[in-house]
Amino acid sequence: MTETLVGVNPPSSKDPADPPSPEELAAAKELVRQASAQGVALTGPGGLLKALTKTVLETALEEEMAEHLGYDKHDPVGRNRGNSCNGKRAKTVLTDSGEVAVEVPRDRDGSFEPVIVAKRQRRLSRIDEIVLSLYARGLTTGDIAAHFGEIYDAQVSKDTISRITDRVVEEMQAWTSRPLERVYAAVVVDAINVKVREGQVANRPVYAAIGVDLEGHKDILGMWFGDGGGESAKFWMVVLTELRNRGVADVFFLVCDGLKGLPDSVNAVWPATIVQTCLIHLIRNSFRFASRKYWDELSRDLKPIYTAVHAEVRVQLLDR
Repeated sequence: MTETLVGVNPPSSKDPADPPSPEELAAAKELVRQASAQGVALTGPGGLLKALTKTVLETALEEEMAEHLGYDKHDPVGRNRGNSCNGKRAKTVLTDSGEVAVEVPRDRDGSFEPVIVAKRQRRLSRIDEIVLSLYARGLTTGDIAAHFGEIYDAQVSKDTISRITDRVVEEMQAWTSRPLERVYAAVVVDAINVKVREGQVANRPVYAAIGVDLEGHKDILGMWFGDGGGESAKFWMVVLTELRNRGVADVFFLVCDGLKGLPDSVNAVWPATIVQTCLIHLIRNSFRFASRKYWDELSRDLKPIYTAVHAEVRVQLLDR
């Protein structure tokens, strides 16, 4: 679930408790710039949601195969029973987040018929919503089983759905409670409003935190379902405190959308962290000062400014 930001030399090794050197700060600024330029996003065609979707699909497929064969992978019970696992085949499916590459298990006699990703099926609907709900801790075990029951539509037994649910919940809990790096060069935070069915369909914010470590790797640190219909600095305080409790002692830069009260929450958790407004949000906010018909032109004119390396060049371009 990690990706690497290329073209950045990691800073030299040192005690994380020491203050960052000028070289480390320079590297951190470059990482933040690259994170913004490369679109470190949770959803969308280039989003990190793909990795979570891949995990859920492949976990479900493995449990389907275990149910088909009658024994778990590597279980000695399966020896000399005729049919057995026979590697995997790559398949690409289309979701709302874009194309996701999954490894589909095969059996020796070719009798396995996967259900969640059926043969010749290329498009999956609603899987993104379910994956977001899982990893944002918005579902109980019963809710997860109900979602999988809806996906499988009575094509597999309740026992199989229970096995799949247990495996997915185990993967989910391990991921959401895993230890984190002690120091991050940058953490990008934002809330995404998604429609959730709770008796009736309503919007709820999903709080997402994406970290960029000192070696240039980016990783989803976690996702959380918030209360109410809007983003809250108070809830961000809960999120950031949890990140600290999971081992994050310091963050050089925290990139956000300029939510009122968020800088205070950040500095209450990490006093030395520099809070920086996200470049994309700054660009979007600038559109408010122009008519919609000029937005495309304004976007083209702004790009050379925010991609310029030196501040002096940016000022010159802005004055043109």
